[in-house]
Amino acid sequence: MKTKLYDLAHSRAGDKGNTLTLSLIPYRPEDYPILCAKVTAEAVKQHLQAIVAGDITRYELPNLPALQFVCQQALTGGVTTSLMMDTHGKSLSYALLEMEIDT
Repeated sequence: MKTKLYDLAHSRAGDKGNTLTLSLIPYRPEDYPILCAKVTAEAVKQHLQAIVAGDITRYELPNLPALQFVCQQALTGGVTTSLMMDTHGKSLSYALLEMEIDT
């Protein structure tokens, strides 16, 4: 069965220059292990391939619980040089939540 991430978690986005950070926080702590197993850096890179040109690094924050993805070269140069409609990448948190995983 496929499930969209927005059914399991919410997301926050941040930026610094051309780097985007995306946090993925499950609604229920018991869903954290499935997010750790299924939402890998490679899976996110595949899902956001049209947006993120650089590497993606995943950090696990089990005490919160949450995952954080640091996405390099994701904002077409950064806030002051980007011609994107959303130069801060805030809408990309929802793009992550559109990702489907097997549950």
